[in-house]
Amino acid sequence: MKALTRHRTTLLVVLAVLLTVALTAWLGRHDASYAGTLDPQNPDGDGAQALARVLDGQGVTVDVVRSADAFDRATTDASTLVVVTGSDHLGRSTTQRLLDHQGDAGLVVVAPGPELTRQLDIGGYAVTTSPDGPVAAGCTAYDGLVLRVPEAEAFDGDGCFRARGGVLLAEPRPGLTLLGAPAALTNDQILEGDNAAVALRLLGQRTRVVWYVPSLADLVGGDGVSPSSLLPRWLVPAVWLLLMTGVALVVWRSRRLGPLAVEPLPVHVKAVETTRNLGRLYRRAGDRPHAAEALRSAARSRLTERLALPHHTDHRLLAAAVAEHTGRRVDEVDALLRPDAAPPAHDRDLADLARQLDELDREVSHA
Repeated sequence: MKALTRHRTTLLVVLAVLLTVALTAWLGRHDASYAGTLDPQNPDGDGAQALARVLDGQGVTVDVVRSADAFDRATTDASTLVVVTGSDHLGRSTTQRLLDHQGDAGLVVVAPGPELTRQLDIGGYAVTTSPDGPVAAGCTAYDGLVLRVPEAEAFDGDGCFRARGGVLLAEPRPGLTLLGAPAALTNDQILEGDNAAVALRLLGQRTRVVWYVPSLADLVGGDGVSPSSLLPRWLVPAVWLLLMTGVALVVWRSRRLGPLAVEPLPVHVKAVETTRNLGRLYRRAGDRPHAAEALRSAARSRLTERLALPHHTDHRLLAAAVAEHTGRRVDEVDALLRPDAAPPAHDRDLADLARQLDELDREVSHA
């Protein structure tokens, strides 16, 4: 007890710190999910809390929904405008649920992702552009207003605020608006140029706004990105067209060429002339190893035939058979006939080899 009394002040300070940390964590747990870009309850520079509060001050009811189930439970009618931010968190299933539940409500999509753009079937994708300065409206609905953003996405089609690559505010069909300048709605950029007036005129069209912030937790297994979803839709028909064109070209050329025609040779060349000409070529090229192997190969073929041995008889068996008929030593005959014998170093050695093979052939013939 004395120790507790002596350190009471220290314990109170520690308890106060722990209580403060726990209270801060408890109060901040709900705000953790509001830190996303263009979140209507995010007070940071990339949030859209300022715009949501101004809309509420102008008499527009702003209902924030953060899941597909919450959006399905929300009421959407002709007096409702559905605003979608963070569309990169939408998948195929959640996008379809969004379009099915839209009903008669208007739909404003801020910086739509590729999957949402494809399912909206607006005929193209956005391209990134960097405006050099204020972008004039160029349309009646926002006449006299300008957008000032450092970077945006431009759509190819009709709409307002035309920059390089297309319009920053597209209306592909009635009831659907695509905003490619998300920075214009953020707390940091809402006061630049006429961004605030454009945002209020865009989102204040009806008396109620359902601000849909999609959640990744709503995605299912089939919502993953596949290679086919990243490729343009014209690629597959183009590949099929190229394949069919290639097949047609092959069929056309094969019919034009026709079958092969077999014709007799115009002349007959005697074997002795072929041998002499090949010898001249070997001599001119100085290819003694090739010439020596040609002599040995011809000698092996003749000796195999004369001794009635199989065609593919090994050179060692052939040497033994020749030695038996001629009385020579087996190693001497094998040195003349083996295919891996050392090639002649000079023309004189090549001539001696030819002479020795010829003598061996005569000896076998006489035997």
